[in-house]
Amino acid sequence: MTTTSASRIERRPFASLGHADHGWLNARHHFSFADYHDDDRMHWGAIRVWNDDEIGARSGFPPHPHADMEIITYVRTGAITHQDSLGNRGRTAAGDVQVMSAGTGIRHAEYNLEDETTTLFQIWIIPRTRGGQPSWGAKPFPKGDRSGKLVILASGHDEDIDALRIRADARLMGGTIKAGQSVTYDSAAGRHLYLVPATGRVEIEGQTFEARDGAAIIGGQPITITALEDAEIVLVDSQ
Repeated sequence: MTTTSASRIERRPFASLGHADHGWLNARHHFSFADYHDDDRMHWGAIRVWNDDEIGARSGFPPHPHADMEIITYVRTGAITHQDSLGNRGRTAAGDVQVMSAGTGIRHAEYNLEDETTTLFQIWIIPRTRGGQPSWGAKPFPKGDRSGKLVILASGHDEDIDALRIRADARLMGGTIKAGQSVTYDSAAGRHLYLVPATGRVEIEGQTFEARDGAAIIGGQPITITALEDAEIVLVDSQ
């Protein structure tokens, strides 16, 4: 474990993450998941799962159930095609986001129907309350619109009208930062932030994070993220 002097930021190197290689799926787990268990990485605030998945061409997850979880998929390269028991079907391409509120229960399948590997982050967030009607949604978010800043992509807060809706006290943000650029993010005391550079190296309060490392951050003070090389960052702020 590596922390800042104030013990506010814990670096979780990519090599330290849980790992499962199923051939068609090469997955890294920031938090305990499936056969990977670490008592110190069960959750971070309301964030329960952050999986870094590489899904082989023409393969994917067959139909399976979920309940009482907000599931966000951030596609990094390629595309993922969703279908579920509500009759929803959609293709989410690189840079775009889909959300699913599992609610009282839903079955869904996620397939990479492309001729290339798809890479994505799948993030599970514990909802404010159990139950509710399940739902699914997706939206394009052009990377050019997030140049040099963090943009809210999914949110459980009513004021974030341009974001995909989730039923949790959380926000998912994304940004692209050119080498040498910085962005600052402020959060309230008691918040839990988790940041991953999808690409590129960044520095946070003097500590270097390589691509796909995790940063578990205790909220309450501004943090400054500086790109050491062109970087794409994904950040969740949860209760």
